[in-house]
Amino acid sequence: MILYNTLGNSRQEFIPYEGNKVRMYTCGPTVYHYAHIGNLRTYIMEDVLEKYLRWAGYDVTRVMNITDVGHLASDADTGEDKMLSGAKREHKSVMEIAKFYTDAFFSDCKKLHIKTPDVVEPATSCIPEFIHMIEVLLEKDYAYIAGGNVYFDTSKLENYYVFGNQNEEDLQVGVREDVTEDENKRNKTDFVLWFTKSKFDDQELKWESPWGLGYPGWHIECSSISIKHLGEHLDIHCGGVDNAFPHHTNEIAQSEAFLGHKWCGYWFHVLHLLDKRGKMSKSKGGFLTVSLLEEQGYNPLAYRMFCLQSHYRKPLIFSFENLDNTVIAYDKLTSRIAKLSKDGEADKEAAKSYQDKFKKALDNDLNTSLALTALYDVLKANDIDDATKRYLVDDFDRVLSLGLIDAADEIIRKEQEAAAAKEALKNAFLERIGLNRKELGEHLAQRLAAKAQKDFAEADRIRDLLLEKGIRITKDNKDGTTEWEINE
Repeated sequence: MILYNTLGNSRQEFIPYEGNKVRMYTCGPTVYHYAHIGNLRTYIMEDVLEKYLRWAGYDVTRVMNITDVGHLASDADTGEDKMLSGAKREHKSVMEIAKFYTDAFFSDCKKLHIKTPDVVEPATSCIPEFIHMIEVLLEKDYAYIAGGNVYFDTSKLENYYVFGNQNEEDLQVGVREDVTEDENKRNKTDFVLWFTKSKFDDQELKWESPWGLGYPGWHIECSSISIKHLGEHLDIHCGGVDNAFPHHTNEIAQSEAFLGHKWCGYWFHVLHLLDKRGKMSKSKGGFLTVSLLEEQGYNPLAYRMFCLQSHYRKPLIFSFENLDNTVIAYDKLTSRIAKLSKDGEADKEAAKSYQDKFKKALDNDLNTSLALTALYDVLKANDIDDATKRYLVDDFDRVLSLGLIDAADEIIRKEQEAAAAKEALKNAFLERIGLNRKELGEHLAQRLAAKAQKDFAEADRIRDLLLEKGIRITKDNKDGTTEWEINE
């Protein structure tokens, strides 16, 4: 498998540190507000990556944090804690806000068929781990105390800007909000590992530490949680591209200083979702959520498919027109699958060549648009039967997670219900006019026999007789049956 590794800014063959095991870490949400659909694009693509690795035979363990403390309004360690801001906005406690928006996030994930990671750890449950890591960094002289806070000293590193070729536009996204310079810092790029009461007396969540009553900085959380659950060597770290700097840059700095060796092999960054205003952002207000899409009648899985139609390393332009086009494509796709016969056994040998096409697409830097093309190729194929096609659709959907078989079966169920209701209505009508199915069948058979003998006058007489009773003949089929409707 080839992945684009932001650490090195190049396409690289993916080789886990230890055999077939993949240790995967995902930056989780800061749960002070709803996740918008731009945030969720990142989680969708990370979900596809995890599921594809499992599909391809890797043994994956995935960990995600929940940031419920320490993430300030600016990623450059200034401003109010985002969780405190959310609590003030809604007149609730920080932990009430954290619980509500954590539940909301996982509810959105469920609607989008995003798998819950194997381990989900809130930052507030790992305070001892944060303190231990900071103590080691101080002992190793990678950190210092100033103004009551503990800072990481970036001047101790040979290369702080590890994502050096990162697009400058992307690097600055996280630090555009109003920034007041922290005079405690020795270097402009230094970052806070632990805040004390000397700086934020109104912070609701505080813990005792060797440096005073306070709380952790945002960046220390992911490093500690990852090392706690996945050990000293991480295979893939995922996140949105706006986290590459400073958050992921700072993670690498403190993790490798703490461990004394390279920490993570591959960095997987998903680019922004854009709307007419640019990058979708909570700070701009009026952001779109999954619930708002649902209120407007959209299936969340149509949004998932919308994301899969584009490569994760390209900005994705959102508009309702584009989403509407995806809805049409999704409905057509599931309707085609619904027409596949369920009879017979899949030919798994014949399926292998199509699975190879699907694998080739996703081995090519997780090219989900080509993977969708491989799916469409299955449905158009002439060399495999319907049972094999359904098997392949189900197999591919283990990765794509578009709910294709369930949606197709729902179409079939609704069609069967409609047909049954229609037949019940016809039976009630026949009973009302005093004509049973057997008598109607005899009339229709006589009409077909007359047509076969080219006695069209007799055929028309029977047709008109039935029409007088309220029965309109709509179609004669090749198999010798006749379709009819109630004509009232």
